[in-house]
Amino acid sequence: MTAVAIDFGTSNTVVSILQPDTQAPETLRFPSLSRLFSLSGSSGGAEDVAVVPSLVYVRGADDLVLGELVRSQRLGLQQPQRFFRTFKRDLATDFQPPARTLDGQVYDAASVAIEFLAHIWQAMRALQIEPSLLIFTVPVGAFERYLNWFQDVALKLGFPEVKFVDESTAAALGYAVQRPGSTVLVADFGGGTLDLSLVRTAAMATGQAVLRAEVVAKADSYVGGEDIDRWIVDDYLQQIGTPRESLGEVGWQNLLAIAEQLKIRLSSHDEAKESWFDEDQLMYHDLSLSRSHFESLLEKRQLIEQLRQAIDEVLALGFRKGVQKTEIDQVLLVGGSCQIQAIQQLFISYFGRQRVQLHKPFEAVAHGALALTQIAGLEDYLRHGYAIRLWEPYSRSYSYFSLFEPGTKYPAQRAEPLMLQAALEGQTEIRLDIGEVAYVSEAEVTYDAQGRMSSAPLRQQEAYRSLERNHEQVCMARLDPPGQLGIDRLAVQFEVTEHRILVATVRDLLTGTVLVERGAIAKLN
Repeated sequence: MTAVAIDFGTSNTVVSILQPDTQAPETLRFPSLSRLFSLSGSSGGAEDVAVVPSLVYVRGADDLVLGELVRSQRLGLQQPQRFFRTFKRDLATDFQPPARTLDGQVYDAASVAIEFLAHIWQAMRALQIEPSLLIFTVPVGAFERYLNWFQDVALKLGFPEVKFVDESTAAALGYAVQRPGSTVLVADFGGGTLDLSLVRTAAMATGQAVLRAEVVAKADSYVGGEDIDRWIVDDYLQQIGTPRESLGEVGWQNLLAIAEQLKIRLSSHDEAKESWFDEDQLMYHDLSLSRSHFESLLEKRQLIEQLRQAIDEVLALGFRKGVQKTEIDQVLLVGGSCQIQAIQQLFISYFGRQRVQLHKPFEAVAHGALALTQIAGLEDYLRHGYAIRLWEPYSRSYSYFSLFEPGTKYPAQRAEPLMLQAALEGQTEIRLDIGEVAYVSEAEVTYDAQGRMSSAPLRQQEAYRSLERNHEQVCMARLDPPGQLGIDRLAVQFEVTEHRILVATVRDLLTGTVLVERGAIAKLN
């Protein structure tokens, strides 16, 4: 079996393969697509890490430039209306930019992401790699729409068998699978999301493979390095008294690129400076940012507080499941945004310097995802709750009936069946709106008429997102004879299988007939 893992990231994408002879993960490097990062190794030397910048530039009809060529040639800074970034994050959230029409073709986040993944797939084949298993990593809090989109892409592009694993859970597995009996907390803070996973592996006899791993706790927020870059630019514009609206799109993209460089430089310096002359606006920009002011900005935007809340949530969930804070063996920081000193210091204040490691910031997730091939069983739980939205004919309003609460381990079955009635006299079929319920922490992103993005401070809100696809509700059963108001007609028993699929058994109470026997409704997150 040839297994390939793709960590499809907001800023960078990493592709790794499990070498069949050594069973060791290796990051793939693609000509013209990949960028090499030079990182300091544990021995003091430097090692190069290959990533594919998640960037797409539309040069013309059916003529796309991707990855490192977009970044190195600064294509997005010259004609920003043809430049696409953060499309992965746009797919995973409700805040999506308007589609753009270029050269007679319409481009949105989904179509751009498909082109990006298709080019990576072609690049793998150019290296004569034909995987039999493809593992995609997804954000901890990803909703079903995002996973369904991946399933559709897999079918469209002819991918082989596809599996999904949470991004931070993957990094934890990659570390813990080599250390049976360990408990690992991973914080994956990248360009678009902040994910935490606490994973525990079963202790086996010496020489045996790890048979089981358990996801003890998870937490997440839709905030990342892209938000931080915008906060830096917004702060700079406020200092000089220049409104965002006065900048052209070229100026905005250039300032974002400068902000990213300042942020990176502050990971190793106390102060960073960068200058740029805007030829369109005939304005000279001189950006200077100290680490202390940067950390104050992160506090002001509630990032540090949100991270504290996420850590506290994971520790509380772990405690309820019998895992003490002192039993966590390692705390692994992965993702580019974990290079920020304030983020590292916060984790050190919680867990101590000895346990906190900056662990393969770019490769840990993709390499760890390949550990799924070495684990016979992974005990996981539902991050979101799931409910049915029901129409009450007498009150003429909707109500919500919970099916499974967040934190439910699967496989699972509801203790009692759900009784359903017809909402209309003479109704011949019953359809249900089944959806996810979650508390989502995110930096709200908005777009103006030109498609320019801005983000607000973090906020938490309850969200209900339907599982329906193509605006079609789930048809539970057809009624023969038709239903009557006020009379229980169907008994529905819901289950979540070991493969995280919601299934239902439907029995007609009037005829006694089983209409559906463990029918699949939706793949859950």
